[in-house]
Amino acid sequence: MNNSLNDRFSLQQWLLALVLDLHWLEVLGDLWRIGRKIIRGFASEGFYEVLDYECGVELKDREGNKAKIYKREKIRYLQDYITSFQDQAWGNGEFLINYKCSPGIPVDQYQLGHNTYKLISLRDFRNRGDTDEFNIEWDMRNSFLKPIGFWGTAINEKTKRIKIVIVFPIDRPPLRASIFEKNLQRTYLLSKDVQKKLPDGRYAIIWEKANPRLYEDYILRWEW
Repeated sequence: MNNSLNDRFSLQQWLLALVLDLHWLEVLGDLWRIGRKIIRGFASEGFYEVLDYECGVELKDREGNKAKIYKREKIRYLQDYITSFQDQAWGNGEFLINYKCSPGIPVDQYQLGHNTYKLISLRDFRNRGDTDEFNIEWDMRNSFLKPIGFWGTAINEKTKRIKIVIVFPIDRPPLRASIFEKNLQRTYLLSKDVQKKLPDGRYAIIWEKANPRLYEDYILRWEW
């Protein structure tokens, strides 16, 4: 009887010592943290990554009444069975006029905050590793009427490169330009090197950035 009590008491002591052993607690804590990181990693992977993104804003007249937007976005899918792609746009005045995209067909549109989202049906499955290159365009009216204009690019997916081109009318070239990083609340002036004269005599601001920060909003501002 005494031996049985002693054995149970010894077992309880051993279990208590094991539980209280700091080394084991550290190991369990490390495993818990690693597990959470893995789960977060899968959750934030997203549906696709952007391999290359270019957006052009062509100002059609010196008053800023008419403009045309061009976008080219090459993406690689990170998950299987993807059937749609989501485009976003924003602006003053009238925008998303004569909206066109390829590949895919626009099937829905909704407003969220300042942005308007276009849901594009791919009409087929895309799987992990597949790529698409979307070519999108639309017109804008009465959107650039002020002497200071701006165009924003939101980085919502992992992105390799972005390129923004603003083309000005031949009789109203740009004076200066800057980039505003919204999350960091930081502005830096762009040198005259970003201003290029095109073969037809018009000027363009051309700004590029490799590996832009995820979830940053880059706003290109210009005076003209």
